Amino acid sequence: MSASHPIVLALDFDGVVCDGLREYFQTAWRAYCHIWQPDDLTPIEDLAPKFYRLRPVVETGWEMPILIRALVLGIEERKIFQNWVTIAAQIIIEDALDAASVSAIVDDIRDQWIATDLDSWLGEHRFYPGVIERLREELASSTDCVIISTKEGRFIKQLLQQQGITLTDQQIYGKEVKRPKYQILKELNAEYGEKTSIWFVEDRLKTLEAVKKQQGLENVMLFLADWGYNTIADQQSILDDDRIHLLSLEQFTQDFATWVPQQTK
Repeated sequence: MSASHPIVLALDFDGVVCDGLREYFQTAWRAYCHIWQPDDLTPIEDLAPKFYRLRPVVETGWEMPILIRALVLGIEERKIFQNWVTIAAQIIIEDALDAASVSAIVDDIRDQWIATDLDSWLGEHRFYPGVIERLREELASSTDCVIISTKEGRFIKQLLQQQGITLTDQQIYGKEVKRPKYQILKELNAEYGEKTSIWFVEDRLKTLEAVKKQQGLENVMLFLADWGYNTIADQQSILDDDRIHLLSLEQFTQDFATWVPQQTK
């Protein structure tokens, strides 16, 4: 892939555009309390910092209260990093839960929070420095911008509208589309043509690796956002990767030519 700039810029939302760690924890804690009904409804002091550190293991929203449960049960952070999928599955089975019902609880809690105190909910989010400005710049350019996220599209719209950015339904692929991100990229290929330059910025390495394995997506340039919810180990593992490029926040806010410097030679 040698294009100097994208025709389509595809961005993940949480961990790339928006930092929702504080909202994640508050929603996860409320969902945990709803499901497990602890005697003390105030989280212990070190629970939030542990949750923030472990955020990279979470792929979709239903896992958030399950992560809280794992921490309350005293499972070591190291073990959670190493075996999260197995640990989450064990908790689901042992407590007779299922991902769909937990996901519904998380969404309902968000909906109630938004409906009763929108300002408070919005205030628990922050946008990474310079990202909104860069997004505005690209929306005003010839580049087509889309959001591909596991977050509900309606929540994404609420947050962007707070910043004065309104995207159409065709520009937001949220959790409700119920398709993996690589499938959405394939659909974009079908819409624009397989020779189209598509650049995809994501903070979850597992997602980028899944895209990399797909036939027909060789034209998609992949970027791991180092400011998002990933680890130093994730970042180091791709330093010699020929498809996945490590991207800094400083690079993101600059001209596309800085994203992959070797292409300018």
